[in-house]
Amino acid sequence: MAPSSGRKMPTAAELEERNTVGINKETVTNTVSDAYPDNYANEDHPWDKEDFRRSFHVSFHQNDRFEAQFSLVGIDASLANAFRRIMIAEIPTLAIETVFVNNNTSVIQDEVLAHRLGLVPFTGGKRGLRDFMGFWRKPGPDEDTYATTFDSNTVSLKLQAKCTHNKDAPKDARDPAVLYHGAHVYARDIVFEPQGGQEKWFSGEDAIRPVNPDILIAKLRPGQEIDVEMHMHKGFGWDHAKFSPVATASYRLMPTIRILRPVLGADAEKFAACFAPGVIGLERVTRQEAAVQGSGYEGHEGETKAVVKDPMRDTVSREVLRHPEFEEKVKLGRRKDHFIFSVESTGQWDSDELFIEAVKTLKKKCGVLRPQVTNMVQTF
Repeated sequence: MAPSSGRKMPTAAELEERNTVGINKETVTNTVSDAYPDNYANEDHPWDKEDFRRSFHVSFHQNDRFEAQFSLVGIDASLANAFRRIMIAEIPTLAIETVFVNNNTSVIQDEVLAHRLGLVPFTGGKRGLRDFMGFWRKPGPDEDTYATTFDSNTVSLKLQAKCTHNKDAPKDARDPAVLYHGAHVYARDIVFEPQGGQEKWFSGEDAIRPVNPDILIAKLRPGQEIDVEMHMHKGFGWDHAKFSPVATASYRLMPTIRILRPVLGADAEKFAACFAPGVIGLERVTRQEAAVQGSGYEGHEGETKAVVKDPMRDTVSREVLRHPEFEEKVKLGRRKDHFIFSVESTGQWDSDELFIEAVKTLKKKCGVLRPQVTNMVQTF
């Protein structure tokens, strides 16, 4: 018989403990990732593709056009953070880049107006935005100003607004919207002017338009006007926040709540109040539970007990740890490999598409890195 290698596998309880961040009254423990070979004596934890395939899964909790919430289970924080950063900064979108001010007599300075216009999120035909529209290149010193401007990389917009008196306004009116015509300039006042082949890709319901037409751009008073032309280009969030396809993309670790000893009666109600609504439920102690010796429920049949209902709703406020009556009765933590993502799209991409696109982007990055690593290994 071959000699033993001395390697052993930890128990399920030990693995669960290692995979949990400890949330204590004043400290947070076990925060460092340790899932790599030879981190523990006499244990071998090599990364295995098939093990990863079996343990990793994605589950959506909310999937709307602008908001999505989903869980990635079975991955390391480095990968989860890579997806988050890619969604924020490396998925391209179309935004206003250049503003040509023909006339602006409003109280908003030209630079501030241009900045406000650049932050207005736009949408349009998805195929046109992704397949037809390319990236604009800044002209060289010897090139004409518009030498690199084409219908396939630049979208033209126009905004013309003027404020005038409303002669039919009631004498006692005080609302500027009643007193004047054009007192407020909104995103819906921006007009898309298709050029060249853009008519094919961006017409009808696919026309380029603001995601939210009610975004207020400026307030005008009689005699003031705004006349600007704009060019939209494709860009990335790492260049400017206006190109980011998300308003927010964040994640948190899945909370864990273990009730170590029964919490009964009035204490159960106080215990539930220490958590967000829906996290802790109140149930009656059954006859079967009361009959189990050592369960802590002996003689308490019919009384109210606290049970964990939905730990995902927990904000991990640690309020329960402030009360001495709950000491040694509950243990809080977070799972290291369970990431709950919240993604809010600005509208050019659907919220669930952003994660799929982040996976594609990371895959491309790995494709670029792989031959370089291979060449490095072969060289040395």
